Amino acid sequence: MNTIGRSFRAAALVGAAALALAFAAGTRAQNQNSNRNEDPHSNDNAWPYAKTWRSPVLAVVGDIACQPGEVENGTIVEPTGEAAHELCSNPKPPYTSISLWQSQEATANLIEAMKPDAVAIAGDLQYQVGQYSDFKQSFDLTYGAFKFLHRPAPGNHEFYDEHSETGVGGYGYFSYYNGFQIDANGNPITTAVPDPCPLALAAACGSGATIPSPQPIPRADGQAGHFELGANGGVNGSGVGDGWYSYNLGSWHLISLNIECSTQPGGCSNTGSWFGAELAWLKKDLEENHSACTAAYWHQPTFSATNGITPEGIAAQAFWQLLYEHKADLVLNGHDHLYAHYRPLDPSGNYDPRNGIREFIVGTGGETLDPVVTTTATSGANETNLEDPTGNPNFNALNLEAGSTGNFWGVMALTLEPNGYKWNFQSALQAPVAPAGTPATFTDQGVGSCHGGPNWGW
Repeated sequence: MNTIGRSFRAAALVGAAALALAFAAGTRAQNQNSNRNEDPHSNDNAWPYAKTWRSPVLAVVGDIACQPGEVENGTIVEPTGEAAHELCSNPKPPYTSISLWQSQEATANLIEAMKPDAVAIAGDLQYQVGQYSDFKQSFDLTYGAFKFLHRPAPGNHEFYDEHSETGVGGYGYFSYYNGFQIDANGNPITTAVPDPCPLALAAACGSGATIPSPQPIPRADGQAGHFELGANGGVNGSGVGDGWYSYNLGSWHLISLNIECSTQPGGCSNTGSWFGAELAWLKKDLEENHSACTAAYWHQPTFSATNGITPEGIAAQAFWQLLYEHKADLVLNGHDHLYAHYRPLDPSGNYDPRNGIREFIVGTGGETLDPVVTTTATSGANETNLEDPTGNPNFNALNLEAGSTGNFWGVMALTLEPNGYKWNFQSALQAPVAPAGTPATFTDQGVGSCHGGPNWGW
C-alpha cells in the first residue's frame, strides 16, 4: 500500500493548504444543504469509501510529477547515460524561484479537498521518461495517496525519448499501475528496454542518451489497461503497451485512450496494426455504449491552446470522428501545460452548437507552464506550429472560451450530472513567473448538456 512521507506532506504550501480548506468547507456547506440526499451514516471523513449520494465528481488533470533524480555525494544525478536537467529541485528557467515539488503537492492537496469519485489523469504523469523508479520517488509521494481512484491515460513522457533521456516504452507506467513480475525470491524481473525511438524518428524523439535503466516487466492487465507481453514475455523490450479502456461513472461512459502511436507497430496510421486496433476497439466500445453522456480523454490535443499540435494530436482526429459520430459530449486532454476550454466543435474544428464536442485541456498538474496562444507563434522543435489541423491562424481567437494564460497550476472538478455536466477549474498555486498584477487565483466554471447518445435508453 502506498504511503506519503509525513515530513514531506507537512511541508505543503500554506497558500495551497488554505485553498484546499476553503474548497472543503464549501463542499461541506453544500452537503449540509442537501441532507435528505445523504447517507445518514456518512460524515466529513468518509471519503474516499462512503457513498456521497450526489452526482459523481471526476477530478481531471495531467502533466504532473517532476523528475526526482538521485543523490550521490550530495549531488543530484541521473543514472549513467541519462540527463540530469529540469529536476524537481532545479526546474528550467524562468522557474528558478520554485521547487516543482511544491506545484505537484499543491494540486494533490486540491484533489483531496475536492473528494472526487475518480481522477482522470490526461497523460505525462511522470517526467522525464516515466521510469518506474521515478514514479516511486516523485509521483507516488503525492498522487499515490489516492492511487486507487486514478483512471490514467499515458503521455509522451511515459513512452518516448524526452529531454535527452532514453524512453522506456511505457514499462514504468504499466509497472506502477499494473504491478510487475517477480522471481522466486520476490525480486522484480527487469529488462533493459532498448530505445523505443525508431531511427527514422530520432530527431523527433530528442534523446541524446543510449543507456536506459532496466525496468520491471509489467503484469499484463491492471489499472492502466492491457500491456501486451509478446512472445518472450516482455523481455528485451518486446512488450507493447496498449492501455486503452472504458468504465462507467454515474450515468456517464468514460473512455481512456492512448495516443502515443509514433513508436508503436504501424505508427500513427489509421490502418497501422497498433493504432488501427485501438480505433476498432473504440468503435465497438461506442457502439455498445448505452449511457446518456460520454467523455473520452487522452494526452495530445487535436486543438492546441499553445499553437503546437503534435503528429499525435493530428492522428487523434480519428478519435474525434468516431466520438462525434456516436454523439459523445466531452474530450479531455493534457500536453499543453495550461488550462483552457473550447466551444463545441466538430472533428474539423467547426463550431457546432448542436452536436459539437467541447474540448478541455488541463495540463496543470505540476510541471512548468505554457502560455495560451491565440496567434501564430514559434513552436518547440518538431511541433507543427498549428492551432488546429487545418492551420487556421485565427482558430484559437475564434474558438477558445477560457484559458488560464499559463500562470496557474490547478485541477478541474467535473460533476457528472444525469443528463449534463458542470465544470469547475480551481487554481492551486500561482506560477512565480506570473506578471505583476495577476490575480492570486484563477477559476473557470460552467454547465453543459449531453447529446443523449445513439443507444441511450436501450
